Amino acid sequence: MESEKVKEVPDGEPMDLMVDDVTSTSVTLSWNTPKHIGTSGLAGYLVEYSKESTETWVTANKELTTKNGLVIKNLTEGDKLQVRVKAVHGSGATATATLPGTVLIKQPIDPPKIRSPRNLRETFIRKIGQKLNLSIPVQGNPKPTITWSKDGQPLPSDRVSICNSATNAILFIRKLEREDSGKYKLEAQLDTAKDELVIDIQVVEKPGPPQNLKLGSVWGFNVTLEWQRPKDNGNAEISGYTIQKADKKTGEWYTVMEKSHTTTYTISNLVMGNHYNFRVFSENLCGLSEKAALCKDTVYIPKPSKIYTPPVYEENNFNEPPKFTQPPVDKITTVGFTTKLFCSVRGNPRPKISWSKNQILLDENPKFRVLTNEGICTLEIRKPCAFDGGVYTCQATNALGEVAANCKLDVKAVVMAQ
Repeated sequence: MESEKVKEVPDGEPMDLMVDDVTSTSVTLSWNTPKHIGTSGLAGYLVEYSKESTETWVTANKELTTKNGLVIKNLTEGDKLQVRVKAVHGSGATATATLPGTVLIKQPIDPPKIRSPRNLRETFIRKIGQKLNLSIPVQGNPKPTITWSKDGQPLPSDRVSICNSATNAILFIRKLEREDSGKYKLEAQLDTAKDELVIDIQVVEKPGPPQNLKLGSVWGFNVTLEWQRPKDNGNAEISGYTIQKADKKTGEWYTVMEKSHTTTYTISNLVMGNHYNFRVFSENLCGLSEKAALCKDTVYIPKPSKIYTPPVYEENNFNEPPKFTQPPVDKITTVGFTTKLFCSVRGNPRPKISWSKNQILLDENPKFRVLTNEGICTLEIRKPCAFDGGVYTCQATNALGEVAANCKLDVKAVVMAQ
């Protein structure tokens, strides 16, 4: 029986050869491992290229590479190349994969792109005399052509400096003037691709004074002023007006209103008999105007012709005769225990208080003490005995009369238990 012969599979070429990147001096290639590799194995790869319309092949790598990619360097921009990759097997056999068509050596074009800073997306406001330094990122490959213009006209070279770096377009003005306001257009162009950015720059300064300040009307303690908007608003919106007054006697100015939004204002609470001057400042985001509009007329606030005589009122008479608001009450106490009798009296002038027992005054008796505080009348009886019982009288007297009230005190003896 004849032995069966083993069918040999030919060594394969690299798979999926493709170009990953192209620059003005290089080409980056990549491929996959051959689908079929013989028993002798794979030694590596050789990369070769030739210029279009020539038969000469140049080896890019002098030694075999085992990687599935290679960068061909030191090429000349504008050349068209044919490229192939050989898989070198262990047996010495080679299998070649050729890139279809030709590769043009040229720097890839990234269209120009202008990055607008956030603070330039709205009107960019600067004060007169300040410095302007704008740095705007510009992208593109190769470097795009940068041009500036203002309101459709070229920039004046004597006032504006332009500097374009690899990544930024820079506009510089050392000292801004009102005439520098306008719409600045930045254009970046690369072949037919173009991007642009319009920047609205507003250069502002303090406004001029209001116009035609005059008196509207005068009545009582009030004056109405009227004026017109300033002729020059400083290239910015008028945010309000500041109104001041000055007494002619002192000449000192006082602010009566700030940031008034109308062109009329009524000043109140002026002093009768005084002369006043008035002035008005206009205001924008830079501040108050350097000068004020001064009212030509001096205002006199006249005194009333009639003399005011205040009415005469009779004084209230708060005098009253003494009166008991709480008369003394009867009380029972025990022999030897100090006790007190109370009552309350009202009267104006303040009444004089005296106590008596059985019509005998007690003021000089050291056993009794008379106290009067805020109309509360107190008679203190120290260690009473049975003889101290009886009828006690409190008498209140002032210039308008007198009043008396009685109470009974009963002194009980201590009963001892047998």
